Amino acid sequence: MTDGSCPCGSDLRFADCCEPLLQYRRPATTAEALMRSRYCAYVLADIDYLEETLEPDERATHDRESTRRWAEQADWLGLEVIGCSGGGEEDDKGVVEFIASYRQNGRILRHHEVSSFVRRDGRWYFVEGELIPPATRARNHPKVGRNAPCPCGSGLKYKRCCG
Repeated sequence: MTDGSCPCGSDLRFADCCEPLLQYRRPATTAEALMRSRYCAYVLADIDYLEETLEPDERATHDRESTRRWAEQADWLGLEVIGCSGGGEEDDKGVVEFIASYRQNGRILRHHEVSSFVRRDGRWYFVEGELIPPATRARNHPKVGRNAPCPCGSGLKYKRCCG
């Protein structure tokens, strides 16, 4: 954020994008705008904003400390919005699919989620998110046993070569 760009990846300056939402100077006009501001709240570890933008009926089960730990321990790398359904300025419900990338414990991870939002009394709220697990990759070659010859052609057992 040192260059002034918004962490949400909108190509706008933070001061013109998510900062006014995080400072409660204006509400999010769409579900996507709220989701982007919530991503920025994770980047900044603004747990109060995350709780305030959570649908009121869902707040009883919100774990502030777990949220704080994740926000503070992650090095947030970027946000990619995959798509939106509803959630416009005239809608009362919306769904946003996104991938948030972050580094934690030296590993780069991707949080892929489909989030539901609702608008009540002119304000958008996050309701719930469904995690999308990584795609399972099919093996294109047979499994090599530890004592089988190494497929690289070295003549050694797999466990002594490439295994």
